Amino acid sequence: MTAAVPARVLVAHQPAYLPWQGYFSRLLDVEELVLLDHVQFSERGWQHRNHIRNPAATDKRARLTVPVCRRFGQSINQVRLADEPWAARHWRTLEHTYARAPYWPTHRERLAALYATRWERLVDLDEALTRFLLDGLGLRVRLVRSSSLAPAGVRTAMLADLCRRTGSRALRVGVGALGYLDAEVLAACGVHVEVATYTHPRYAGGWPGWAPGLNALDLLLFEGPRAVDVLRAGARLETREPVR
Repeated sequence: MTAAVPARVLVAHQPAYLPWQGYFSRLLDVEELVLLDHVQFSERGWQHRNHIRNPAATDKRARLTVPVCRRFGQSINQVRLADEPWAARHWRTLEHTYARAPYWPTHRERLAALYATRWERLVDLDEALTRFLLDGLGLRVRLVRSSSLAPAGVRTAMLADLCRRTGSRALRVGVGALGYLDAEVLAACGVHVEVATYTHPRYAGGWPGWAPGLNALDLLLFEGPRAVDVLRAGARLETREPVR
């Protein structure tokens, strides 16, 4: 008897700057990530900022923010980077913070090249850093921009249309999405929901500054080939119906 082929899972997420570890924990068993670059940019979102470790801080974290030039209502793929030397500042901070991490020498050259590149649009920077981290983690995941798929609708309708366009029968989301997903729209499309959570396992014993919510670069530089095992240890999935 031929084994049943697992249903294709859609993971769709806004592009993020040096994404946090939970971002990648959703991608351990999928072949594709749809970057939602056609949706509205959020000044308070994670598209242009994230946390690195800082042992001297109260919460052991420091925030790196990429300055952008944007207009209200602008989509992420339209947002341009500010014309100021933010990349040099970020690189100096990263090098100061992680130069002694065990796997800094392994990844330094490629990461340095990314920060030496003159980026014009935020989405291009985010995608390049996400690709760098996927490669470092050993995750073979294609990156597809939603703007290239031109999905119809907003929120649930948009995600349902992405499922249709990608042939997906499962939609993997975080807990926060359950508050707005429309169960009837997804059910009509034959799509079920997988809820992904991440529990931040401790790692890099003996090194100061570990904290939950750090970006995935931190994990990669301290754990190297073991980083993906840390992601697996903290990842949880359950099938759940959206709130009606």
